[in-house]
Amino acid sequence: MNKRNIFIGVFIISVFGLAFVQYRYLQIGLNLAKVQFNEKVEKAIADIKLGLSDQNQLTYLMASAMKRDTSFFRANPDSIIGASNYFLNDYLLENLTKNGVEADFTYTLTTRDSTYYLNSANSFSGDQNVVSYPLLLEGYLPKLFGQRFILDLKFKNLNSYFLSQLNGLTLPSLLFLIGIVIVVLWALRTYYWQKSVITTTDEFINNLTHELKTPVFAIHMASKMLEDKVQEKDKNFLDIIRQQAKRLGGHIDKVLELATLERKKTVLHLEQVDFYPRLRKVCEEFKTLSNLEEINFRYNLEPSNYLILAEAFHLENVVNNLLDNAKKYGNNPNINLHSSTKEGWLVIVIQDTGKGISKEEQDKVFQKYYRAKNTSDHKVKGFGLGLNYVQTIVKKHAGSIRLESKLGVGTTVTLKIPLVNDGKK
Repeated sequence: MNKRNIFIGVFIISVFGLAFVQYRYLQIGLNLAKVQFNEKVEKAIADIKLGLSDQNQLTYLMASAMKRDTSFFRANPDSIIGASNYFLNDYLLENLTKNGVEADFTYTLTTRDSTYYLNSANSFSGDQNVVSYPLLLEGYLPKLFGQRFILDLKFKNLNSYFLSQLNGLTLPSLLFLIGIVIVVLWALRTYYWQKSVITTTDEFINNLTHELKTPVFAIHMASKMLEDKVQEKDKNFLDIIRQQAKRLGGHIDKVLELATLERKKTVLHLEQVDFYPRLRKVCEEFKTLSNLEEINFRYNLEPSNYLILAEAFHLENVVNNLLDNAKKYGNNPNINLHSSTKEGWLVIVIQDTGKGISKEEQDKVFQKYYRAKNTSDHKVKGFGLGLNYVQTIVKKHAGSIRLESKLGVGTTVTLKIPLVNDGKK
């Protein structure tokens, strides 16, 4: 089973688990709503019972309607019954609303033998989850008729009513659940889309670098064949051709390995090495090149054992990259390299008097493919990979890199690599 199926399985289980938890919370909420509803209805019934126990305008009208007595109201019996039903409905609605009950209801007022009765104009038909709350009246009406009166309140579709009361919880929960599903699906889609793009990019880089290695190898072979045919005074130029062909090959390998490093694969094999002679060789080669290009380059390496855990090839490339940048991004700049050991660190400082980098861009120059605005005129060729590679390699060596720059003044880059005998290592 691959990781994708595992992620999808965990996601589906999580969504259904979250939905089940929400369902259980909804059931608990419904049960609580039922308990609260019963308490509210009981309070309303107590108020209704108290109001109908005395003789008042409403109870007198109800008594006249049930007796069909028209002597006082001077209206036909049907009108008195209709008015009685109307005012009783209003009285019940007022008491229910006052106690927080706003569900649809009907009522019937009957005696045990159903001799006298009143009822609401509306009624519930069929099986509509009707819940009944019978109320035994006391006081005026039972004494007047010598009968036991029962006021039966009925409510329908209470589950729908309870759900409407819980909308403040159910609707946001549903929306949040849908939101989580959408975000996770979008994230998964983006992740696999990016993975596809990375795979395609890696294939392109592999093919491109393979094609580039052929001419580099041809240049190297041609320079070797010319070794015996070139005059002594021109051999210096032949050495430069070899050095640059070797550097170009190194850059090609760097692009390949940088892609591998980003996929978290271990390609660096660190071993104990004295970096002093290697750093001196890098400086000497760059000095030769800078003399040809009439660039003022000076270096000062404090004599010591630069004993570090490193893969020398990559660390040499780091220094070469930084020197290259100092040369490219300045008009005949002065470049200085200084190295020393300090407090358990190998410290390499490269300083130039080039164009400098603005404060806003100093944090961005280490991003992959990013190029500073002062290179936008394309006079300086590049792909924005150099400093990203430098930072990646330095981190792989448990080191740090700091860049300080000022426009029109120049740039200083400080590398720190831990020495082998440092306690931090």
